[in-house]
Amino acid sequence: MHIDLVDRDQYATAGPPHNQLAWLRANSPVHWHEGEPGFWAVTRHEDVVHVSRHSDLFSSHRKLALFEDLPEDQIALQRLMMLNQDPPEHTRRRSLVNRGFTPRTIGALEQHIRDICDDLLDKLSGEIDFVTEVAAPLPLYVICELLGAPATDRDKLFNWSNRMIGAQDPDYATSPEEGSGAAMEVYAYANELAAQRRTNPRNDIVTKLLQADEHGETLAEDEFDLFVLLLVVAGNETTRNAASGGMLALFEHPDQWDRLVADPTLAKTAADEIVRWVSPVNLFRRTSTTDQVLGGQEIREDDKVVVFYSSANRDSSVFPDADVFDIGRDPNPHIGFGGGGAHFCLGNHLAKLELRILFEQLARRHPRLRRTGEVRRLRSNFINGIKELPVTIG
Repeated sequence: MHIDLVDRDQYATAGPPHNQLAWLRANSPVHWHEGEPGFWAVTRHEDVVHVSRHSDLFSSHRKLALFEDLPEDQIALQRLMMLNQDPPEHTRRRSLVNRGFTPRTIGALEQHIRDICDDLLDKLSGEIDFVTEVAAPLPLYVICELLGAPATDRDKLFNWSNRMIGAQDPDYATSPEEGSGAAMEVYAYANELAAQRRTNPRNDIVTKLLQADEHGETLAEDEFDLFVLLLVVAGNETTRNAASGGMLALFEHPDQWDRLVADPTLAKTAADEIVRWVSPVNLFRRTSTTDQVLGGQEIREDDKVVVFYSSANRDSSVFPDADVFDIGRDPNPHIGFGGGGAHFCLGNHLAKLELRILFEQLARRHPRLRRTGEVRRLRSNFINGIKELPVTIG
């Protein structure tokens, strides 16, 4: 079988190449993928988890966590971001930002998220684009709430995120400099936010993160700026694309939509199944720190290693009927939020809460919702995204 897991045009047309990934899991689960440079494609659940949980063997810091190969000067700058760090530096930074994402802190947002969903759904009528009217605004409103920023800032956050993530999509990016420019605008925004909270502390995550922890540790200015950047992108893109991809999955599996309408409490397990099925983040990159063996393959130090979550989440050795979309699936050991270890998604509780409430409210309030047009996908092998999903409110 011809294997090409990076062709962005195929992602724009049909999403992740599940037929290729299935063949690799069965025949070459740790596969040398030709390219400039070539890389090891890791596709089985077990192996993706192993790579994820061994930062000492598979580094995010050496050549960063994103797929693209960048010039050394850009790598040095990107290493300041938590996403591109290894323990122990990552552990220190993570412990500081964890304070804002405890289950108790996130649980306290439930009613506010429910109010946001109700407000969004109140405004829907006729034919709309589900992405821009529902899936995108929800996490943006929540991020504004987390940052203590006015809800009117959501359009700025949406624009910045699109410009940084959609670099290879003609609808979003004009040049690599455009993405860098968006990042600089986020830094300036974060600086202004931090200055406001130092002068006027409030009961929000920004104030909490700017305060010293029990050991007297604080986030430096650049660390705080980079955290806001990560929140704007990761906290927005993953939930937005899980929501739109989940809605599409329910349209494509009307029996599951009928189940949800009949019992909206299934939204709790549906949220996890949507993340498994959609896998909003398709891949991440690591770099081997030593000569080692993985999946029977000899990997050399500094080899590029890429884990494919969209493949691991369809691994039939872990998920019975892995190619069946089942909103009642339980247990559901998906790794749509990462395979564990240092980089397990900080906001996983928040994302699942947003998805649960959104789909519960959709099922209760708009049971006759239907798709009325063609889906337009993001041209990206990194984010499994949907740009447009026309629907009619019944």
